[in-house]
Amino acid sequence: MSPATDDAGPRLLSGGNPQIPKGDGDGPVQAYIAAMPGWKSGVGRRLDELVTSTVPDVRKAVKWNQPFYGAHEDRWFLSFRCYTKYVQVQFWQGTSLDPVPPKASKHEDVRYLDIHEDDELDEEQLRSWIEQAGRLPGAKV
Repeated sequence: MSPATDDAGPRLLSGGNPQIPKGDGDGPVQAYIAAMPGWKSGVGRRLDELVTSTVPDVRKAVKWNQPFYGAHEDRWFLSFRCYTKYVQVQFWQGTSLDPVPPKASKHEDVRYLDIHEDDELDEEQLRSWIEQAGRLPGAKV
């Protein structure tokens, strides 16, 4: 795949992450999800559905070429982005979740969940993490 989709669509950065202008609200998030390559777009749609159905009045934005979700002013509890072989969900206060998501970060409080193409998504666990994360104060990023 070439580094760009086409002249009308967003450019894909290394690893296939869409380059979407930052912006607040659902519109930029949906533009990001639509630009996610291949199977990753379906994962993005499902993540967005899980977050919006689990956290009432969730705030959305695109920052640093990835969707962010927050429940409190200027604070974010979750984001995700594309890598070459997976979509990475970032829980900004992940060490406060029970159980703690599986992948550690160099940032003390952050934990990750990597979703690969053939993974069976444990939606019950993911919804639990989203619900817990949405009740936390969130991180200023």
